[in-house]
Amino acid sequence: RVDKFLMNYIEKATRNKIQTAAKEGNIHVNEVPVKSNYKVKPGDVVQVMFEHPPYEFLLTPENIPLDIVYEDDALLVVNKPAGMVVHPGHGNYSGTLINALVYHFENLPQNSDERPGLVHRIDKDTSGLLVVARTEQAMTKLAKQFFDKSSEREYVALVWGNVEEDEGTIEGNIGRHPKNRLQN
Repeated sequence: RVDKFLMNYIEKATRNKIQTAAKEGNIHVNEVPVKSNYKVKPGDVVQVMFEHPPYEFLLTPENIPLDIVYEDDALLVVNKPAGMVVHPGHGNYSGTLINALVYHFENLPQNSDERPGLVHRIDKDTSGLLVVARTEQAMTKLAKQFFDKSSEREYVALVWGNVEEDEGTIEGNIGRHPKNRLQN
């Protein structure tokens, strides 16, 4: 199928975006518009035209104040407020920490997702400290520490109501809804 074929060749394209392009007649095989279920054959010339690049990859610098608690030549530690999204994504294309970082700092190294300086993130409604790399070497070393789990992280949660136990452990995976990525 041409939609699956294109998923293998277009970096960071979603299947939904490819299928939308097909519905709009923007996928051509041998210069003829095709549907997403077209079976690609050897020798086919496949072209796809997207309406615009994904908004999450358009990093617009924005003059958003940052609460920097530590800074040196290699890294920053930023206190992210609750309510601020770390990086652009579905429905949040501006007002993010990344938009602020690219405004305040030039030449931040890109991580594998092309997000300048980021080596980890926290959720929108979570406040806390984020480490941001300012150099390629810092990016590599910090990413390795997070991957190896050799850095230590501590989370504090406030709860209220009738809590029966003074302490406990949350076990299990927390993830996105399989069909609606805006739900957990």
